[in-house]
Amino acid sequence: MFDAAERSALRASLIAKARADPSISGAALVGSAARDAEDDWSDIDLVLQLAPDADEPRTVDAWTALVGELTPIADTFDLFAAGVRYRVFLLASSLQIDLSFWPHDQFRATDSAFQLLFGSPTPPSLPTQPDQHQTIGMGWLYALHARSALAREKCWQASMMLDELRSSVITLMCLRHGLNPWHGRDVDRLPDRERMKLEASRAPRVSGWDLDPSRCELTRLLFDEVQRIDRARGRAPAGVPTALDAADHRPVADRLPGRVRAHRSVAGARSALWSRGRHVWPYEDRSHLQERTIDGPLPGAVRPARKVLL
Repeated sequence: MFDAAERSALRASLIAKARADPSISGAALVGSAARDAEDDWSDIDLVLQLAPDADEPRTVDAWTALVGELTPIADTFDLFAAGVRYRVFLLASSLQIDLSFWPHDQFRATDSAFQLLFGSPTPPSLPTQPDQHQTIGMGWLYALHARSALAREKCWQASMMLDELRSSVITLMCLRHGLNPWHGRDVDRLPDRERMKLEASRAPRVSGWDLDPSRCELTRLLFDEVQRIDRARGRAPAGVPTALDAADHRPVADRLPGRVRAHRSVAGARSALWSRGRHVWPYEDRSHLQERTIDGPLPGAVRPARKVLL
């Protein structure tokens, strides 16, 4: 594990190399260092301006070799955005270094956190916010695919779709509260009431019993955000698709897969499930099973039930 002193020394070496490299015309710090908000887990983010006549691939390779001379490298990979290469280094110490190589006439601030070290940047261009309409559209798609995955008993696929749906909801919540939605950077700054809703939407297990309530709650949260946006735009909010929002209220035995479905009682289903290597949790006194719906116990329950895991 790296420490702050090691990180500072390595960053100072990289900056000194940049000043001495004829292929580099400018450099800037971005990220937490530029905001004076570093902590023990911060990485190194260095923006490099290529000289007008610099050969980009050769310069990137030379800098990769340079980093390797300074510290052991575990792996590297490249990201490309708007014509800029970001070479990401994972060091053996687990420190991350992001070096971006900007064409000479594109070197500029793209975020408020930009600390110029040397060089002449062009006018800044602050980042655009995620498109609300696109986020909403993708949210509905994730909700639809989560529903179909659960119907097909593909719980892991459903879990992945629900993770994406939750990300869409978080993005819309952050935009509404004026927070940075990128990579969840400001989600922890959402008001308590919003974070409590998100927490309540998480499934404790990857099972149909747990994922379907999560799906319903996330769909409702998405619709709540859509309603707010429509009102702000002076539009009448669209009706929520009841089929998409509805939980599966069939009795336990009707929701069981394959041959287990033939057992019309919960006790019979329990025996069949145990034979399939699955579990049905009984009452605490272990004398009965409580049949329950996705949204809660059936009426008439006398004590809280543990969940049935399918």
